Amino acid sequence: MTTCLALRHLAFEDAGLLGDLLAARGVDVSYVDAGVDSLDAGAWGAVDLAVVLGGPIGVYEVDEYPFLDGEVAMLRARLAARRPTLGICLGAQLMAAALGACVAPGPAKEIGYAPLTFTEAGRRSVLAPLDGVDVLHWHGDNLDLPDGAERLAFTRTCPVQAFTVGAHALGLQFHIETEPVQFERWLIGHAVELAKAGLAPSALRAQAARSGAATAAAGRRVLGDWLARVLA
Repeated sequence: MTTCLALRHLAFEDAGLLGDLLAARGVDVSYVDAGVDSLDAGAWGAVDLAVVLGGPIGVYEVDEYPFLDGEVAMLRARLAARRPTLGICLGAQLMAAALGACVAPGPAKEIGYAPLTFTEAGRRSVLAPLDGVDVLHWHGDNLDLPDGAERLAFTRTCPVQAFTVGAHALGLQFHIETEPVQFERWLIGHAVELAKAGLAPSALRAQAARSGAATAAAGRRVLGDWLARVLA
C-alpha cells in the first residue's frame, strides 16, 4: 500500500484537492501537526510520499519556532535519499532551506489570485496546465534557487515561484491545492494578516469567485500528473 504523510502548520491549510487525488489512487493522507506531533525520522524516511504544507511563519524564525529545525533536518534527509516530496508555500521554503538555499522576506507580500510567468523548463513541466491561469498567492517570503534545482516559474516580486529537484521533488510557492468551497476558512484564519496588509476579504472573495474554479481544475491536472510520475 502506498503511504503519504502531510506536515500541516495550520488546520485549514490542508492537502485540499490533493487529498482527493490521492484517495482516488487508494492512498490515505496521514497528517502530522507541526509543533504538536513529533517528527518520527524513521516514518518520514520510509513513507512513499511526503507533503509539507503552508503556514504563516518564516523558515528563519527558529528561535520562536524551534520545531522548524527538525522539519528542515527531516527534509534534508528525505531529499538526499531522492524520495518523492512536495512542498507548498512554507513547505517549498523549507525544502529550499534543506537544500542550502536562503529564505528571507521578499519586497512585498503576494496575496490573491494572479498568473505566473514560466521558464522554458516550466512550460515543458507538469505545470504547463497553469499557463494563463490565475493561482492563489499567499506569502511574504522569497527563496533562492537551491543548487541542483531547476526554476519553473516566477513573478515580478518573487523570482522563484516553483522549482523541481530531479524527478522526485517539487516546490511551489503558490497554492493550487485549495478547494474553492474552503476559501472562506482562509479569509477567517488570516484575518489579522489581511488587515495588516490593507487587503479587504471581500476583494479576495470576489477573486476566488472569478478564478477559484479554473485554478482548482488546472491544479487537479498538475497534481494528478505529478503524482502519476512519482508514484508510478
